[in-house]
Amino acid sequence: MRPDGWHLTEDLDGFLARAGDFLRSRPALHTVPLTVTEALHTRGAVANGAGAPVFGLLERAGEVRAALFRTPPRRLYLTSLTLEEADTLAAHLVRLGHRLPGVIADHDTATAFADAWARHTGATPTLHERERLYRLGTLTPPEPLPEGRSRVAGERDREQLILWHREFITAIGGTPAADNSSWADIRIAQGRVTLWETPDGTPASMAGVTPMVAGQVRVAPVYTPAHLRGRGYAGAAAVEVSRAALAAGAAEVLLFADLANPTSNGLYQRIGYRPVTDFAVYDFVCRAGKLLKNS
Repeated sequence: MRPDGWHLTEDLDGFLARAGDFLRSRPALHTVPLTVTEALHTRGAVANGAGAPVFGLLERAGEVRAALFRTPPRRLYLTSLTLEEADTLAAHLVRLGHRLPGVIADHDTATAFADAWARHTGATPTLHERERLYRLGTLTPPEPLPEGRSRVAGERDREQLILWHREFITAIGGTPAADNSSWADIRIAQGRVTLWETPDGTPASMAGVTPMVAGQVRVAPVYTPAHLRGRGYAGAAAVEVSRAALAAGAAEVLLFADLANPTSNGLYQRIGYRPVTDFAVYDFVCRAGKLLKNS
């Protein structure tokens, strides 16, 4: 194995042993790889019908400079790269025969890699979404809060969470799993979803949170059914789940917001979240005009 360069593996433990310190060195910017690899480590990184998870790192002078992961059929996720590093990675993946449906990274890295992938494969990159990463500064609850109260979701809320998660995935342009009950079961067991309910006890909004890794947690998802929006429920739920994360000892509380949604971006800034950096999501369309699905 070369002392420097890109190294890809399906061995999660080996990847974390080598890249773990690098990921923890910038927990806010690396929030997604930290939380995803922690989840895979907890439940086991196993292959599905689309293939096994792939992890990678870039070494320079024996030090980890960058990292990547992909859980097929999802897009490739990258930490920050230079233009040269993005081009080298694209060429390396092409030589290995990888076919990618897209990429997610900070805006400059994602754009650089999308351009490099187009040069090396002839695929057409299309911008799917721009997101802004926020970090909580001083938590500032809205005044007044909507009538009602917060509570942690429990077993009685299971069907509600399953339904809302399916609606949330659809709303952001994703494809819900045929059975997403495990999503709800894991979060109920770990107390990771906070509900805001109306005075009569009807759930009106939910805000979830990732497990704490390297001192950071990420608020996700935040969802209010369409017919209940505009009443302050999402802001109240987000405040309460953020407050709980701070009380649990989180050094950094983070969240992503779609830049195409000024309402959510404005809300998060009003309750104390401050911009960190922007991310971009690209899809890759092959010459035949189809999105690539598998590696």
